[in-house]
Amino acid sequence: MKNKLALLFIAAGLVLAGWNGYAWISEASAGKQTMESDDIIVAADEEEISKEAPELSADDAPDASNPPEEEIFLEEEEKTPTEEEEAPPRDYEEYEKGDEAGVLLIPDINMKYPVYWGTDDDTLSQGVGYHEGDFTTPPDGKRHTVLSGHRDTVFSELGDLEDGTKMYIQFEDVQYEYEIQKTWITDAEDRSVIVDKDDPTLTLTTCYPFSMVGPAPDRYIIEAPLVDVTEME
Repeated sequence: MKNKLALLFIAAGLVLAGWNGYAWISEASAGKQTMESDDIIVAADEEEISKEAPELSADDAPDASNPPEEEIFLEEEEKTPTEEEEAPPRDYEEYEKGDEAGVLLIPDINMKYPVYWGTDDDTLSQGVGYHEGDFTTPPDGKRHTVLSGHRDTVFSELGDLEDGTKMYIQFEDVQYEYEIQKTWITDAEDRSVIVDKDDPTLTLTTCYPFSMVGPAPDRYIIEAPLVDVTEME
């Protein structure tokens, strides 16, 4: 009996070690990285910009009773605004499944994730995938951006994030800053999460529970509205 119990414990240990080794290898191959100190782009402070602006003396100040010709021209333009032409939506044909399209940064867990185009099995084996669909756009589309990843590799720390946590996507030389507003758990087959949104929003999805071995029955959702945009160049 003791021999059987010993063999059972040994077998269980080998299975656990094998699973941990698989998760470690998968995590490394998925491109999950720790952040560097300069990964987040910080916008120039408005106070510093104002300090750099030259101060005008009393002699340099413009005469309000006799505005220069340039100011008169600008005032006339403002009185007769022209109707702006709305740019057609992008089709993003330059991106194919599996292409690296951007970077997701989450400072609170010190993680940096390459983002790949698509959420098929091959793409998600690389890391975080961008869900392409009728109701989603990349961050520059200013609608609903949905990213997915495996819970046992790239997104294993998502459960540690709290409301108010900042997340960043860097896409085509622009940094988009989001702030977590809510998290919830839903059924793995629930597709109602991927819907059209009028306000720019980032949604992260992964399977749940995080520590479960084998197929997970639920899905963990994080929703974060856009709060700021910063040019990277």
